[in-house]
Amino acid sequence: MASAKMQTIGLNAWYGRKQVLYDLTLDIPEAAVTAIIGPSGCGKSTFLRCLNRLHEEQPRARVSGTILLDGEDLGAKDVVSVRFRVGMVFQKPSPFPNMSIFENVAAGLRLLGVHRHDELDEGVVDALQHAGLWEEVEEILDAPGTSLSGGQQQRLCIARALAVRPEVLLLDEPCSALDPIATAKIESLLAKLRSEYSVVIVTHNLAQAVRVADYTAFLYLGKLVEFGPTDQVFQHPVEKLTENYVTGRFG
Repeated sequence: MASAKMQTIGLNAWYGRKQVLYDLTLDIPEAAVTAIIGPSGCGKSTFLRCLNRLHEEQPRARVSGTILLDGEDLGAKDVVSVRFRVGMVFQKPSPFPNMSIFENVAAGLRLLGVHRHDELDEGVVDALQHAGLWEEVEEILDAPGTSLSGGQQQRLCIARALAVRPEVLLLDEPCSALDPIATAKIESLLAKLRSEYSVVIVTHNLAQAVRVADYTAFLYLGKLVEFGPTDQVFQHPVEKLTENYVTGRFG
């Protein structure tokens, strides 16, 4: 297995009195795509939100345990700096309203203190190229981000996340609202990003996990049941519960 980029150690999470993650210990490999699978309500999205400390912003939400990035405890870091290093793309495409395509991508760069026009231009073009969107929007950068199709909006959100050059990219069911053609473009993009980023994707689509992920973690009722190379998890699972899930016997 590749060396770990992130690690969770004894991670627990609650919404009020309801515990949703239980003692979750997991190594997230560097420069690879890791899929998080499991039935609805098993804690997949909560786990993802814990990785960049979004979960703690929910009313009455709390977390215990340790989350490490390159061995550094993210709980001891400024939350803004954490989110520059650990970017996130949500299930529903969410371009900033009333902002152009260019400004959607440039927003994070401005927060980092980049204000020179040439540096902003370079950063925006680079991010859009990495997101596989540049050729489709290079002539309409002043158009509203919301004027794009759903699939293009999602790639714009990925470009926005990539603009600040995070080390880890989190994607929470990024294709669930997209048609098959747009989904294929996102999956092709993930194949290219894996060489430069550590990617964690939550997906309810098991076939998608097989197509895009190098490693897969199976969560059930807030607990980690199994983790390993995707081929192993789907073809030779160690746990009977995993076998039942990936073969469609429940979930």
